Amino acid sequence: MKNRKLSAMLAGALAAAMLLMGCAAASSQPAASSSETESVEDTAMKMKIEVNGSLFTATLADNAAADALADWVEEGPVTLELSDYAGFEKVGPLGRSLPASDSQTTTHAGDIVLYQGDQIVLFYGSNSWSYTRLGRIDDLTGWEDALGGGDVTITLSLEG
Repeated sequence: MKNRKLSAMLAGALAAAMLLMGCAAASSQPAASSSETESVEDTAMKMKIEVNGSLFTATLADNAAADALADWVEEGPVTLELSDYAGFEKVGPLGRSLPASDSQTTTHAGDIVLYQGDQIVLFYGSNSWSYTRLGRIDDLTGWEDALGGGDVTITLSLEG
């Protein structure tokens, strides 16, 4: 009888020890820290956009079109002529096609999109249409003033 009680106590102690070791192992796995989360955001591709002499920074989208644009701009700065359309956007030909994955989108000031696979659109107002998102201006201070009325010249380059 004593052996049975001793065996039961040892089995219980062993089970408790294993349970505690499992909990300790699980708690030793660190959760993602805020600095790790921030570093993921910091790794997003950045692009400079000069509009009529004013410089802005954009964060590029994570898609094939934005990657293709970045690859092109990596070869050297790209200068484009854009025209005003309807008082809320500037649009112009890229001179090449990028991979499109259009979806119905409501844009806002600062959005940068691909239209029909070969035109870039910079928004200083809002619109709903089918676009491929390319990126977004990080700080809109002076954005609408820089785009102004009429045509604009922009130059795209990579941060670095």
